[in-house]
Amino acid sequence: MNAAGSLGFAPDLHGAVDLRRLGTFITNPISLRVRTPAHGMRFISYTGGYLIHTGHPNPGIKSVLRRHAAQWSRSPLPVWVHLLAQEVTELARMVRMLEGAEGVAGVEIGLAPDVSAEAAAAFLVASQGELPVIARLSMERAIELAEGVIAAGAAAVSLGAPRGAMTSTGGEVVQGRLYGPAVFPLALAVVRVLSGRGLTVIGAGGIYKQGDIDAMLSAGAAAVQLDTGLWCGF
Repeated sequence: MNAAGSLGFAPDLHGAVDLRRLGTFITNPISLRVRTPAHGMRFISYTGGYLIHTGHPNPGIKSVLRRHAAQWSRSPLPVWVHLLAQEVTELARMVRMLEGAEGVAGVEIGLAPDVSAEAAAAFLVASQGELPVIARLSMERAIELAEGVIAAGAAAVSLGAPRGAMTSTGGEVVQGRLYGPAVFPLALAVVRVLSGRGLTVIGAGGIYKQGDIDAMLSAGAAAVQLDTGLWCGF
């Protein structure tokens, strides 16, 4: 799979990435209302990867459906829609909107890094309906939260990028998500723990070569998601 935020809102069969190599397409994160890009520095490289802070800009679910639902219905790949929600009621509303959209195979819910176990379970309960659900958990919290969200109805958990902070060339401290090969050892360790508990986990983080995929699958991952490795000619 591609990870949310890596290939846009709908499959581009004529883009730089050969989508025939993927088994599923995951959309960019989508919220109920419009989200604008983050201000200031949004990309800093470091040895082994990148810090990225975007703010998850998107035009809101109604606009995304209007612009891309037809492409989803024609997609040769199953489309999973990644949803961001601030409130449980917002998530339930968005899931209901997607249940009538042709071509949507399921939803992936991006849970905030600081979400409580109780709130995470409530989001999963609110998302239950006709579509299967993947819960994306921050890598730092996945071991803590995975059993609870699966018990609340998630078909699987996927791993969101860990967060960190760096100082820009101008001296500004920028917080954001961490990507790149340096993330892989942490991701692999989390997958081993979760799969060892018998939980369905989708490995992600720092996957840049076939050997990384093989290692994730050998560690028990049910599937893998590729993020910035796609942009580097995976």
